[in-house]
Amino acid sequence: MKNVTDSSISLVYWPFAGGFELNTNIFETNIINLSVVLGVLIYFGKGVLSNLLDNRKQKILSTIRNSEELCKGAANQLEQARARLREVEKRAGEIRLNGYSQIEREKEDFIKAASANLEQLEESKNETVHFEQQRAIEQVRQQVSRQAVQRALGTLNIRLNSELHLRTIDHNIGLLRAMKNITD
Repeated sequence: MKNVTDSSISLVYWPFAGGFELNTNIFETNIINLSVVLGVLIYFGKGVLSNLLDNRKQKILSTIRNSEELCKGAANQLEQARARLREVEKRAGEIRLNGYSQIEREKEDFIKAASANLEQLEESKNETVHFEQQRAIEQVRQQVSRQAVQRALGTLNIRLNSELHLRTIDHNIGLLRAMKNITD
């Protein structure tokens, strides 16, 4: 029994193991323990580390592929945008050129229309002046003929006697008969 008591007593003096501890003090550790721990870490950690590195590598490669695809897509979109820009610039140039030529045509048409209006106004003015001249000449003729007739009547009344009057009537009757004979 002495043995049992000795063992129970000896347990009091020994501390309980609280778990696995790593002693990082190189002077207190044993080289063999360290090499065993490192060997275990390398052996088991190699697969884990290799899996982690492979996963990371795959993620990086897929990210690079995605980036390259996005870059190609962006390059295609850029090229399409440049093509649209060239097309739009070409169309804008055509519109600008057409606009300038349209402006020139409208300007020429406006000048022609203005010239035609001026010519019509000039013709209208000339016609009005000519009409007014003709009317003035006609009025002057009428006044002159009226005055001439009045003078002639005045002169005839003064100089006309019954014998001259009868002779004039006979002469006019003879003229009318001669005209009647010619027409028949």
